[in-house]
Formats: sequence, C-alpha cells, structure tokens
Amino acid sequence: MSSPQFNVRTPEPMATVGPLTMPPIIEFGGAGPLARVLQERQLQPVFQPIVQLGQAAIHAHEALIRGPAGHALHSPDALLAAAATEQLGYELEIACIVVQLQAWGRLKAAGRLFLNISAAVLIEWVLTRGPQGLLNLLSSAGVLPRMIVLEITEHERVTDMDLLAEVVQALRSKGVALALDDFGDGRSSLRLWSQLRPEIVKIDKYFIQHISEHADKLKTVRALLQIAAIFDTELVAEGVENAQDLRVLRDLGLTFGQGYHFGRPASVPLDKLDRAATQLLTEREIAVFPQLGKAVPDGHLNKLPLLEAPTVTAKNTNDEVAALFLARPDLHAVAVLEDGRPVAILNRLHFMNEYAKLYYRDLSGRKSCMLNANTQPRLIEKNHRVDDLVGILTSEDQRYLADGFIVTDNGRYVGLGTGDQLVRSVTEARIEAARHANPLTFLPGNIPISQHIERLLKKQSRFVACYADLNNFKPFNDCYGYWRGDEMIRLMAHIAKQHCDPQRDFLGHVGGDDFILLFQSPDWRQRCERLVEEFNSQSVTLFDEAARQAGGIHAEDRHGVARFFPFTTVAVGAVVIEGGEFSQAEEVANLAALAKHDAKQAGSGLFERSQPSQTATPAAPTAPALAPAPPAESSPPASCPPHPDSAHPARP
Repeated sequence: MSSPQFNVRTPEPMATVGPLTMPPIIEFGGAGPLARVLQERQLQPVFQPIVQLGQAAIHAHEALIRGPAGHALHSPDALLAAAATEQLGYELEIACIVVQLQAWGRLKAAGRLFLNISAAVLIEWVLTRGPQGLLNLLSSAGVLPRMIVLEITEHERVTDMDLLAEVVQALRSKGVALALDDFGDGRSSLRLWSQLRPEIVKIDKYFIQHISEHADKLKTVRALLQIAAIFDTELVAEGVENAQDLRVLRDLGLTFGQGYHFGRPASVPLDKLDRAATQLLTEREIAVFPQLGKAVPDGHLNKLPLLEAPTVTAKNTNDEVAALFLARPDLHAVAVLEDGRPVAILNRLHFMNEYAKLYYRDLSGRKSCMLNANTQPRLIEKNHRVDDLVGILTSEDQRYLADGFIVTDNGRYVGLGTGDQLVRSVTEARIEAARHANPLTFLPGNIPISQHIERLLKKQSRFVACYADLNNFKPFNDCYGYWRGDEMIRLMAHIAKQHCDPQRDFLGHVGGDDFILLFQSPDWRQRCERLVEEFNSQSVTLFDEAARQAGGIHAEDRHGVARFFPFTTVAVGAVVIEGGEFSQAEEVANLAALAKHDAKQAGSGLFERSQPSQTATPAAPTAPALAPAPPAESSPPASCPPHPDSAHPARP
C-alpha cells in the first residue's frame, strides 16, 4: 500500500531557541502560568521503564513530563488543567515531545521510547507539517524513527477515525510504531484497535491493579489477550505495583509490564531491573489465579433438546385441537400463536379431560380452543439463562412442570420444552458448574484443579500435592444428618484455607469430604500439621454433648455392622513433585490419592509418600480427584438419636 499523500506546505527549517528546539508554527502567547513555563523552557522530562516480562529485561521507556520543581504546575495533572484554561493544549503536547526527544538523544539511552500524543494533536501536526516534520525533529535529536512508539492518548474523543488511520499509516511507513494508551473501556477504543492495528496496546491500570485478588479482572485480561492474538498486538500491563499482581500477569503470558514495581519516573532511564524483580520473573513458582466466588456461573443452556411441535391459533376449535392430540400421542402440549408469537399453551392432559366430559363436544366442540388454554405460559428465549430455568422448578405454579415451556427466538415461536427435559438439563448444568466451583464451599472444583496442576507441570515447578480426606465422616453424616455433615465439610474448607498462602498455595474441593492442596510454600509440612491439629480440635464441637463425653458415636459401618466410631479427624496424604517428572495432571492426582490412602491406613494425620520407582506401580485405589463424586446413600442407624435431617439421603 502506498503512503497517503497530504496537501501540506513545505516544512520550514527548525528554529532553535536556547536549549529547546521549537517548531516555528508554535507561538507561546499569553501571560498565564503555563505560557511562562513554556516561554522559559522549564519543562522537565522523566522516563519510566517498560519491562519485557518473558526476558526479565527493560524493553523501553515511556517519556513523561513534569513542570519546574516546587512550582504549582509541577504535576502532569496541573499542566493539563492549565493547558485547558489557557487553551495551549497543542502547544504543550508538542513542547513535551520536543524536550523529551532532546533529552533522550543526549542520554543516548538504549531501547525504544514511548511518546504520548493525543489523536487530535497528532492529526493536526501531521496535516500541518507532514510526516517529515516528525522525522526532522527525530533527526535533530539523534533518534531513529524505528526506536519511537507514538502512544495515542484520549482516543475516546476521536471524531474521524478514517483520517487518523491515514495519518498513522503515513508515520508507520517511515518506521514509527503505534500504541494505544489506557485501553479498557468504550466502543471507539475497540474499533480503533481493529482499524489502526497498533503494534502495542496498553491495558488500563484499573484491570491490572489487584488482579491477583479479582477473578473478574483476570477474565477481562484473558479476553484482551485473545483480541490481541487476533490483531497480532503486544500488550503492556500498566499499573504493576506489587509482586502478587506481577506473578499473575507473568503467568497469563503478557508481553510487557509497566509500573512502580519496576521503577518510578526518573530523569535518568533505568538500565537494568533490580534483583527482586528479576528473580520473580525467572522463578519456577506459579501464581495462584483468583477464582470466582460462586458455584453456578451465569450462563446458557444452549443444548436443551426442543420438541418441534405443531401450533394452533385462537381460531382453531376444540374439536380441531382434540384431533391434533389424537393424531400426535407424543405431544404433551400445543402452543397457541398470534402472528407467529406465542400467547397461550394447551396442556394435553387438562384439555383431554375437559373434552371427554359429557356433552362437552356438543356444547363446546366448535368453540375456540382458548377456552381451555393457559394464557400465561412460561416463555424462554433460545439463549436462556440458567436462573430462568431454575425459576420454573421453584415456582409455586407447578403447571409449568406439566405444561413445559415455550422456547422463542426474539419473541417468535421455536418449539416446546418439557418439564422432564428441564429437570435433566438443569441437573447437568449444576454438575458441570460444580466441576468449576464446589456449590457447598465455593472452592475451585475439578477443572480448575486440573488446570492448576497442568500449569505447575508446564513450568516444571517443585510442589507438594496433598489429598485430604475426613476419617469417620460417613457415620457422623448418617447420625446427625447431612446439614450437620455440610457444617463439618465447611469447617474443613475454612481451616484448610487459613493454612494456605493465597499467593503460593492452591486449595480445591473435589467433592464430598475430599480436598486437594497444592503447596509451593516451603513450610508446607508445618502448614499441614497445623491444619490437622486445628481441624481435629474443632471438629469435636460439632458432636453433641453425649458424644463428646463418650469420645464418639455408635453407628453402622459400611457393612451394616453397628460399632463405635471416634471423633471425625482429617487424614492428609502428601507427595513431593519435582519439576519435570510428570506431564499430566491425572498422574499427580493418582499419586496424591495413593498418599491419602496410605495416610488413612497409617492412622496418622499427615503421611508423606515416597515416589514410586520407574518399574513398580503400587496396587492401590486410583484418584477420584478429577471426576465429580456421586452422592452416597445413607440412613440413620438405630443407635443414633432421631434427627430432622436423618431421613434425607446424604448430601447431593
């Protein structure tokens, strides 16, 4: 593609005024504070490093500006406010670029230089002086065009994107790269990204700061990474201020990072990273990604099977509807439409019971079928939400289970759904959601557990996989009921979470009373020992006074034999995984399950299992860790006191 041609006057020679070279088109008129700062050439450039995370090296610096020290216009915000008041926005931006380039040239610093410029000023500058105006300025400062990245600010105010695209292409043809600043909100930003195809996009610091604590920010950055891959763009995470956030950004795969954690703006560019940042970027530990704190995420049940049933209108008679039901014994209901939109539903059983009454055919056979219709049917859009469907199951009007519901697409009829299909689909959705987050404890479920193990294995990190299981939990659950059993499981989750470092250690809930702990903390053994001690102490409080006095309860074992069971305790099996030993999460889960089996057999709270040899595989149960655990049926033994929960099956 040829470079765009602009109708501009021939650039005039650069006028030199003292140490500051100014384009002759800029006139610093007026007597305001900013005008005097510009006239007296008091702007001070500072530079903040931009780090290439994968290489743990400084890639570039962003040029920033300060007013004279001790002056009311020292801060950037004060300069911008004064520029708006004195109407010197264009003059201020060009003056900043001039002084920043001259300082960069004098310092002979390595790496690229990011220069901030608003879209409006960039357009005006290039249309007035042509792309050569910038090249002349770069040449006078001794800076190569390929080392410059123009960082477009205030892109939400762009009124002519096509013109901006032409200007950008003209500069890009000269070797200058483009970046979008503070990306993260607004529709025009996404369009600019698509239209300008910048080499670099900077993510607004709102989405970066505290990303280690907020799963919604993590999901947003992941989405931006997908967009960046489509447009072949590198991302810069702005606002990196602590090690926890940096670990998450590093493991997400962002190319660049910028923020106070690497260095504050300074008059002298940073030549290398400090030791702490370098060590963090090169360590083998992985970050623990934050998880959404709910069990069933909002979503859609797009795979719900639909019945493509015939329809009727209010003009159809009862005789005609009866004939339709007799011809189609598979129909549980028929939708009544008006101009293609459902207005009522006819339930087969209710309709045929009425139609079979004495003299009904003679008196009402030729009347409108609306006589027996439910005029308040449940309508669900094709891309319906889980909560909409659950609402049908919990509604006081149980006609919806018998009638089913009508599925629409933008309000127009698509088909029918049955109550049976609804129950099955909602159940499947709940099971799938539980694989991501356990509905009882809200801890990560099987899929996040597997993903975290795979990340550890890919990074060849050294970690300890622990499988925790409760001893004598089933008799406790049978005796006191599943509500008390849920309390015991939540107690375990709470105590385990307290003894995990949220930045290093991962806690997952497989299901039932099974938990997975993946430790990177070097003091993992002490953490496990404290976990066991604290749980064993607090679990006693969930037994009634008589059981506490007796030291346990009498109940039936799994073979139906009545015997005495001591208090519920926890068994933790641990296995140390050295980096590079395994390639699949299932292998680690199986080893952890074997360690748990050994811990329960040994009767100790914590048991560390040695790695099996290459030629021998221990004969022991494999891990149920990465598959949902089915509910166990249970009933209260005769020796247990009656309990309101005890008639229910064990926890679903």
